[in-house]
Amino acid sequence: MIFVLNKNKQPLSPCHSAVARKLLKTGKAVIHKKYPFTIRLKELKYSENKAEFRLKIDYGSRHTGLAILNGSKVIGLAQIHHKTSIKSNMDSRRAMRRTRRNRTTRYRKPRFNNRKRKEGWLPPSLQSRVDNIQNWVAKLQKLCPLTHISYENAKFDTQLMQNPEVSGVEYQQGELQGYEVREYLLEKWGRKCAYCGAENVPLEIEHIIPRARKGTDRVSNLTLACRTCNEAKGTMTAEKFGYPEIQKQARIPLRDATLVTATRWKVYNTLTEKGLEVECGTGARTKMNRIKLNLPKDHHFDAICVGASTPNKIIFKTNSVLHIKAKGRGSHCRTNLDKYGFPRGYLTRQKSFFGFQTGDIVKAIIPKGKYKGIFFGAVACRKTGYFDIKNKEGVRIGQGINHKYCNILSRADGYEYATEHLEVDGIPPTTEVIGILP
Repeated sequence: MIFVLNKNKQPLSPCHSAVARKLLKTGKAVIHKKYPFTIRLKELKYSENKAEFRLKIDYGSRHTGLAILNGSKVIGLAQIHHKTSIKSNMDSRRAMRRTRRNRTTRYRKPRFNNRKRKEGWLPPSLQSRVDNIQNWVAKLQKLCPLTHISYENAKFDTQLMQNPEVSGVEYQQGELQGYEVREYLLEKWGRKCAYCGAENVPLEIEHIIPRARKGTDRVSNLTLACRTCNEAKGTMTAEKFGYPEIQKQARIPLRDATLVTATRWKVYNTLTEKGLEVECGTGARTKMNRIKLNLPKDHHFDAICVGASTPNKIIFKTNSVLHIKAKGRGSHCRTNLDKYGFPRGYLTRQKSFFGFQTGDIVKAIIPKGKYKGIFFGAVACRKTGYFDIKNKEGVRIGQGINHKYCNILSRADGYEYATEHLEVDGIPPTTEVIGILP
């Protein structure tokens, strides 16, 4: 399915790729955007959209799944890959800054006591996840006439999981009984047996210290095991069974679950500001819907199953998933440092050269010379006008290419794009990178 805009850049109902191809060939439409692919009509005679489209969001700390549904029809799938290096980069910057104060240079007083944080402030590593979702919801609103949003407001309450009895009987019983604790354990133990590492087999909740040895039902005392290991372990502890490291790993907090819990209401507030009706769902309901629909475990498939609005039967109108990887728009630091913190090179403050910017996706047609041929990739700009081109693996495939031979395909927007084709009619899935940033 291809996104369609009218002459005034207002979103219309998406169309089939064959229809979009015909409109482009007959000159009735032009390409408006490459990623995601969008066409714009040249005439105003086409009717306005009357269908309802629902955007479903499966929020996760590392990946967020997106799905666009029109009733029971799935017309678009995507997955956002969040940046996970923000904290380590800030720690490195802080270490460099503090070491400079200890050298025989002019003294710089620390300023952290003079700074005030605004209400609702989040650490940059968490705010980045919120911004990614906010930006892509805004982008999709401009490309598709969305009418509703379904959002998985997931919560892993680690305190209640350690002591389930404090919340009473209602927490442990009902239609979704058993889903919350099991889903927590599946995420924590990597969806495999903690003892033999078996995957894609039925897993049972098992006590690290058995009840017969006065073990409790706390989640820190629970793990996952296949039937064979569970029966072989019997009433032995994990340490006597030959796995002393299991007890240590059980005590490790689930960091990803904490990140989602800390930012889930911030994401919800940003979604309500879009002016659309927002439906909230839980992770337990998402899993229950996914099992009923017999879908594999993945973030874009989880997004289809978010909320009570999930239909009993779905029809896929798309056979691909757009992977969106957050890369950023460059580094704030304009000086390259060596491992000791001393400068080894300086970056120019100019960002655009001859109409190109580092990270733009270009097509270079080189008529002669060492690199004669046609190249597609991300461009690295230089002030001289002779650029480098990198392929999808980040390997330099062209060096010193004149800017006159380059044509823009897509402007750098801080994201890297790749398309994963789903298995349809026996065709095995493949992955095709359609955009990359250095």
